[in-house]
Parts: sequence; C-alpha cells; structure tokens
Amino acid sequence: MANISMTEVSLMCHRQSDAGGIAAIDVTATLGQGGEFKLVYRVTGAIEALKIADPAIPDRVDGLWKNTCFELFVGNSEDKSYLEYNFAPSGQWAAYQFSGYRAGMAQLEARTPIVSVAQSGDVLTVSVTLYVPDTERYADLCAGISAVVATKSEKISYWALAHPAGSPDFHHKDCFALKLEARSGA
Repeated sequence: MANISMTEVSLMCHRQSDAGGIAAIDVTATLGQGGEFKLVYRVTGAIEALKIADPAIPDRVDGLWKNTCFELFVGNSEDKSYLEYNFAPSGQWAAYQFSGYRAGMAQLEARTPIVSVAQSGDVLTVSVTLYVPDTERYADLCAGISAVVATKSEKISYWALAHPAGSPDFHHKDCFALKLEARSGA
C-alpha cells in the first residue's frame, strides 16, 4: 500500500500584480510513493480573458511563462539546489535544475508529464502528473506552487503560496512554503 501526502492550498496574487479578473487559484497537491506528484490547479474567474496557448504536442519548450502557465519548484532545507517545472495548458512543459538561487541552471532529464485541461464555465482545471526524482531521500521536502496568469490585454499576474518582499520571484526560498512528507510504502 502506498502512503501519500496530500494538501489543498490557495495561491495568492502578488500585491504588485493585477489579478486580471481571476478570483482564485486553488491547488491540490499529492506526493505519492516513488516521487509521483499530482497537481490539480483550479483557476476561477474570467477565464475567457486569459492568454492561453493552443493545444500542442506535449514537448519540452522554454519560455512558457509568456502565456498562462503553472509551475512547481521542489527543494529541501538541506541544500540550496532545487528543481523547477513549468506546465502550459497547451500540454507543453519544461524542467530545470539549479545548483543554487538562480544559479547553475540546466535542463533536467525528466519524464514527460501528463497535462490535461478542462473548462466548465468560469473554472479552468489543469491537472498534471509528473515524476519528481529523489523525493524519497529528503526528510524535509518543500515545494513552491505557483502560476503566471497572462491576459489577452497583456496583463500578467503572479500567484504563489507565499511571496518574498519586493518583486515576484518564484525562485526565492520564501515561495517554497509547502512541506510535503515523502514516505515509502509499508
């Protein structure tokens, strides 16, 4: 039987951002055995106003933050290295590893995540299943869950569990506000 850690959280719009008609972004995050991570982002509000790339082949693509995209940062308190994942409603994705704060960026060898999208009225749901390597070895796993929301009128808002002082910065450790317990199956 696999043990899991599941958390439901609400993202906050950065105080310097215009929410662009978005009322809320809620996320369910589930970390399962072996590093399987499931994220369900639920965006509520003026969905028709969002700038969303058209569906595409689920390839690795840089620069996804130029349109609406969803992000996951994973690290721990034991060292300064961390991982970054980006997911677009188009199905495209990106994965990077860093040796320290915005330092030593390299492409992360990663399995292609599964991204699915549904819209019902004023709710856009983006579900992601991915594998995050080495989660079992960390006693203190922390995650930053965030979103970049772009509108057709060229407004961009930045949403995260927590924001550092100053400008939006998802790479800052203050954003890694979710503690998840990675556990082995019994």
